[in-house]
Amino acid sequence: MKTACSDWALSYRVATVADIPAMHRVRMAVKENVLSNPAKVTPEMYVPYLQEFGKGWVCEDQGQILGLSIVDYRNGSVWALFVDPTAEQRGIGKRLMQVLVDDARRRGFVELKLSTAIDTRADRFYLRQGWLPGEVDADGERHYRLPL
Repeated sequence: MKTACSDWALSYRVATVADIPAMHRVRMAVKENVLSNPAKVTPEMYVPYLQEFGKGWVCEDQGQILGLSIVDYRNGSVWALFVDPTAEQRGIGKRLMQVLVDDARRRGFVELKLSTAIDTRADRFYLRQGWLPGEVDADGERHYRLPL
């Protein structure tokens, strides 16, 4: 699927194991929701999400991965949704989320869940996309759910 925006074209597709280095680069490049300990998410951790118990998607512009989303089918949660800081404000996160939500609906999920740091752009993004806020845990993460 392709989306055209002014003078550039974005393409969205299912992620593969070969995409992991670029996906991880995007994950590590974010300015908010930065991992306090980068060892908590390693490139090896992506493999089971893409091959066993989840599915992922990437957004590309001329072969360069600019964003990713990954769903965990075991518990109906969003494991990852990240956009390269150099590509923000292009609608990439919104489209990657929609692809993930549409896939979950097709698979019969009635709800998705996720968590993110409070008072961040991601926190506000999920609210704008219709996610319902829940409790804030001891780590400062707000838990959200999205009825499908």
